[in-house]
Amino acid sequence: METKLVTLFGGGGFVGRALAQELFSRGWRVRIAQRNPRSAYAVKSLGGLGQTQFASIDITKPESVALAVAGADAVVNLVGLLKGDLEGAHVEGAANVAQAAAAAGVPVLVQISAIGADPESPSLYGRTKAKGEAAVRAAFPSATIVRPSLIFGRDDQFTNRFANLIRTLPIVPVIAAKTRLQPVFVADVAKAVAEAVINSGACAGKTFEIGGPDILTMAEFNAWVADAIGRTRDFAPVPDSVAQLLASVTGWAPGAPITRDQLAMLQKDIVADPAFPGLATLGVQATPMGAVAPAWLSTYRKHGRFGDQVRA
Repeated sequence: METKLVTLFGGGGFVGRALAQELFSRGWRVRIAQRNPRSAYAVKSLGGLGQTQFASIDITKPESVALAVAGADAVVNLVGLLKGDLEGAHVEGAANVAQAAAAAGVPVLVQISAIGADPESPSLYGRTKAKGEAAVRAAFPSATIVRPSLIFGRDDQFTNRFANLIRTLPIVPVIAAKTRLQPVFVADVAKAVAEAVINSGACAGKTFEIGGPDILTMAEFNAWVADAIGRTRDFAPVPDSVAQLLASVTGWAPGAPITRDQLAMLQKDIVADPAFPGLATLGVQATPMGAVAPAWLSTYRKHGRFGDQVRA
């Protein structure tokens, strides 16, 4: 039987690498399509001989998108930005991918969106993700839309960023302390999206919201990370007015460089809506943070992974 080919737009990123590895393990060939494919060459080592292709594309240019979907049996659009041209990436780019896939007769399209995608979202990120979903549905009605919560994993910019902050500061400011999060493991996201690709008949036209088994506030999450890395810290919730000032005047706030738009995203809970199908529907058992995150967070302990009994 001829091996099937999937095009992953943005496949060299954090989630894309995990998805490529999952699809490799299921015998698929993978075409990584992104602006700078050289930055994704490490993906090749995750698969077997001949399983990986690369395509240099600009998602805002329909002609290059069309070349990247040619001959594909499935397409997954993973492109997402927190800063920069959100309209171009999330709306124009998503429309180009969906239109190209439809024109090429590709039978399966999976659009990766985000929990919080809403035309009425207080953040541009949420609004453009919602507009992107609408553009995909208009061009490719049977597309599957997957909305993950915040994604964690060994190379993430989530648990690692907070762990580094907690390691560095004696008193840790916490923005949006009461906002609830439902972090989801990157390998679970990869399995879910792979299921949506391979079992497309059961997923076509549906929207999934996926989160992990742990739901905790931002304050609770910070405390969890501190415990995981063996650090005793005081936490100081940051009033919204102060957080707004930090984001607008300096462009920086505790936990990351943060923009006003990112701050707006944190004004609403990032938790899966039970009205939508989730990981269980896709046959994926959600992985708790405590089962995997300590393996990489141990590097933030006072004596690294040998400091399990040492608190600082």
